Amino acid sequence: MVYDDMPRRLILPLKYADRTENAQLLARYMTTAAADLIYADSMLVPVPLHRRRLFTRRYNQAALLARALGRMTGAQTLVDGLIRTRATRPLGGQGRIQRQRLMQGAISVRPTRREAITGRHIIVVDDVMTTGATLAACASSLLAAGAGRVDVIAAARACGQHEQQ
Repeated sequence: MVYDDMPRRLILPLKYADRTENAQLLARYMTTAAADLIYADSMLVPVPLHRRRLFTRRYNQAALLARALGRMTGAQTLVDGLIRTRATRPLGGQGRIQRQRLMQGAISVRPTRREAITGRHIIVVDDVMTTGATLAACASSLLAAGAGRVDVIAAARACGQHEQQ
């Protein structure tokens, strides 16, 4: 979906207002959009939150989306495959170059999960893709750790000024 009014009314409450039931509806849209991408032997890996942000939010919205996608498609879900190695400030309002700089070295594969992702088709799951910097950091880490193929899926795609900067 294009990240406009309707997706915002689903994603922002999921992310910030404990409306975790919205993950199920968003995952239905994602399942339809990614029907030719997700296979039973694919592995869904959510974009990780830093432990401090996870502590304050109490859940990772991308992990909820990944779990719902897994239930709907039969694909395996590895919710702890990636870790945020350092906290990053919120990326809202940052352009592409700033986001890429902030995300350098911020995400890595959890050492105990390397074997599980080796040679696998991994699909990184997120709620919103703006410039792609976070998803690119995830994909780079997974490929460097031996993933056979990495694709990404997000519930919504922000189109506008930030992706061009």
